[in-house]
Amino acid sequence: MINQAPYPTVLKPYGRALVELARRREDVVCLSGDLTRQTEVDLFQEEFPDRFIHAAMAEANMISVAGALARRGFIPFVHTFGVFATRRPFDQIVNCVAYPNLPVRIVGFMPGVSSPGGPSHQAIDDVALMRVLPNMTVLDLADATEVAQAVEAIVDVAGPVYLRLKRGETPVIFDDSHRLSLDRAHVVLEGDDVAIFACGMMLPAALSAAQVLAGAGVSASVVNVAVIKPLDRASVVAVATRARAVVSAENHSIIGGLGSALAEVLAEEALARPLRRVGLADTFAQGAQNASWLFTTYGLATQDVVDASWEALGRDLPAPTAPTLTSPAGEYAPV
Repeated sequence: MINQAPYPTVLKPYGRALVELARRREDVVCLSGDLTRQTEVDLFQEEFPDRFIHAAMAEANMISVAGALARRGFIPFVHTFGVFATRRPFDQIVNCVAYPNLPVRIVGFMPGVSSPGGPSHQAIDDVALMRVLPNMTVLDLADATEVAQAVEAIVDVAGPVYLRLKRGETPVIFDDSHRLSLDRAHVVLEGDDVAIFACGMMLPAALSAAQVLAGAGVSASVVNVAVIKPLDRASVVAVATRARAVVSAENHSIIGGLGSALAEVLAEEALARPLRRVGLADTFAQGAQNASWLFTTYGLATQDVVDASWEALGRDLPAPTAPTLTSPAGEYAPV
């Protein structure tokens, strides 16, 4: 079951889940790149100071230390903002973690244009960078329910993992019956006209777009792709086969992320469906005080998902208009 927008929110679901895991697993250690509170691991530092390493603003060294710890039998969880977790220490991730296939969990907060900090802080290419690496598992989670389950789910994955998380108020889209799977994408809604594949912070927009399209007589499937690599090819093919068009929605560049992964599958399976990719259109984004303004300005809003679906289906009439939802204090509304 899913909640209705605007969604309730919670704070620090990841930090609490990591502490719960560490209480049961003495091999779990935590590293922070000078962003301890901002990545929720102040909770870990308070309870397990002897298993916490403050690596400061030296991300390349932090990754190297994590690789060394993994070689000694520990499960290191490494934390900073997504752009600093991937782009800055990429060479160390390749040589110290991915090539030796070590169980390092790299956790990047503040993905895509959810950051007001401009190109230096906006991780618009992190999924592409991590997806290209052999041995790397890549997750982009949509809500607090999945976040709470992900820590336990990834701890024993054989090899490195990149976990992409929203910072701050995290929406609760799914109820407690939802189960995060590392093997299967989650078909949230079923439809016959257009298949919308969404990940991370774009799932609320995809669900909202499906409602708008339904009001205009268009039946949309919505698939929550929490695991971008390895991609659940079987579900992609099954859902896309049923539809007449495919749309991807991601808080990331349209190059190298979810949209590219879907295109690869559709081409390799010779499945001829129009594909439209909603995301950053090969551009850097500017800084702004309001993340919603950034999502709207750079084409990641509900209306953009509606427009992409409408265009992919070849409809002649103007696309339906998505309503603007407000989010009261403690709630999260799709942009």
